[in-house]
Amino acid sequence: MAGDAEQKRYDLVVVGGGINGTGIANDAAGRGLSVLLCEQADLASATSSSSSKLIHGGLRYLEHREFRLVREALREREVMLRKAPHIVWPLRFILPHQPHLRPGWMIRTGLFIYDHLSRRDSLPNAKRLTFDANGPLVPEIRRGYEYSDCWVDDARLVVLNALQAQEKGADIRVRTRCIDAKEVEDEWEVTLENRLSGQREAVRAKALVNASGPWVESFVKGNAKRASRYGIRMIQGSHLIVSRLNDDERAYILQNQDGRIVFVLPYQRHYSLIGTTDRRYEGDPSQVGISEEETDYLLEVLNSHFVKKLSRDDVMATYSGVRPLCDDESESPSAMTRDYTLDLDRSGAPMLSVFGGKITTYRKLAEAAMHKLEPLFDSLGAAWTADATLPGGDIESRAAFASRLEREFPFLDSDQRDRFASSYGTLCLAFIQGRESQAALGYAFGSGLTQAEVDYLVGHEWARTSEDILTRRTKLGLFFNDAQRQALDHYLKGHPDLAGQPLSVQAGES
Repeated sequence: MAGDAEQKRYDLVVVGGGINGTGIANDAAGRGLSVLLCEQADLASATSSSSSKLIHGGLRYLEHREFRLVREALREREVMLRKAPHIVWPLRFILPHQPHLRPGWMIRTGLFIYDHLSRRDSLPNAKRLTFDANGPLVPEIRRGYEYSDCWVDDARLVVLNALQAQEKGADIRVRTRCIDAKEVEDEWEVTLENRLSGQREAVRAKALVNASGPWVESFVKGNAKRASRYGIRMIQGSHLIVSRLNDDERAYILQNQDGRIVFVLPYQRHYSLIGTTDRRYEGDPSQVGISEEETDYLLEVLNSHFVKKLSRDDVMATYSGVRPLCDDESESPSAMTRDYTLDLDRSGAPMLSVFGGKITTYRKLAEAAMHKLEPLFDSLGAAWTADATLPGGDIESRAAFASRLEREFPFLDSDQRDRFASSYGTLCLAFIQGRESQAALGYAFGSGLTQAEVDYLVGHEWARTSEDILTRRTKLGLFFNDAQRQALDHYLKGHPDLAGQPLSVQAGES
């Protein structure tokens, strides 16, 4: 390990490569701070890739009177539509009305507030609906409502923030764990360990940002050896993926007898994404998985609303995540606040810990974090992220960019064009510019994934394994069979940028 005289010095070391960590690193780097971000596994490998993939105000939060959170989230919904039109797009939601659950006046009032709590530039108002016998819902449900929110590719949102942070000068260290943080001369000495090579390095930082998600409290007590002034409750949320239940691109928000809601979202053209659950979780956050009770719960809610009845045999895939919510002593997980708490501990070297938060408001959380840290740094730059397009987002719209790809690269098939437009935007030009045929993109792994795209993801987006590429970078995992996965694994093991390195590690491993 390097001696003290050789240690690199940063203004900030950010621990955690989820949406909050990358958002804070990006904001800080753009204000002129020197930043290092370390993530123990892959970017977005825990909570930030296990969401319901929505940019939304949170209609149900109005019932808990979280008006500030909803207003901020609705404002951010408009910001994100401008910042990232390639990975964020409008989605209309159908809310079937069952009077015995919530009366009509309550829903109409809630939707009116939702429409007018913050300015909308493009999303249409809510409206009433009448269902006929030809729709996907059971005939007992005759009426409902339709309103607007937005979809987001959650893992790509994290990657794009990391890319922009790197463009602003941040040092992004993936698969690098913070194994120790101690105070030395009013600064932090942070020991980092590359989890692939085992190599260790000590760096200095004026301030430490703990954005480690489900590990936030254990990091304070264990790594930083301080008392945590806030606690978290880990809330498990699980999702099912099934064949598409409706033939249009609208989503459903289903009310259940217990007062909770379940989303049914159009997913990857051929599928429906169903979730989420809310249950206390006590184990290792890296080992979370869906339970039989959660599967039965989601299927029961689904089958009480849709004509097509599903069983466990119809479930094609599942995923689960842990939401680290700030412990507000609510008895019900559903009633716990989704708002965030930022704790700046200045009992010694400054440490900012992030408790809670949601993807929709990550940018505002980052701004609030910089406001807390501002007194520590002279000449800190002004807030800038509200008007800054995320990498690849310099497009008019996904449809317009897909049309451009068709004109300029006619050899791309329609699925490739649509996927590139809605995952990369102009970033895809880095690996298709100058190519004149599918063959020029190199080996075809399947479902439109080629060697050129894989090389780009390895070289520019920190991807290392097939899981990184298929689950988080491209969402193509549902379309790949075992033989195709093995071919991709074989290629990555021999990749010139990765050859000879050990297998990847998972979040939370020691």
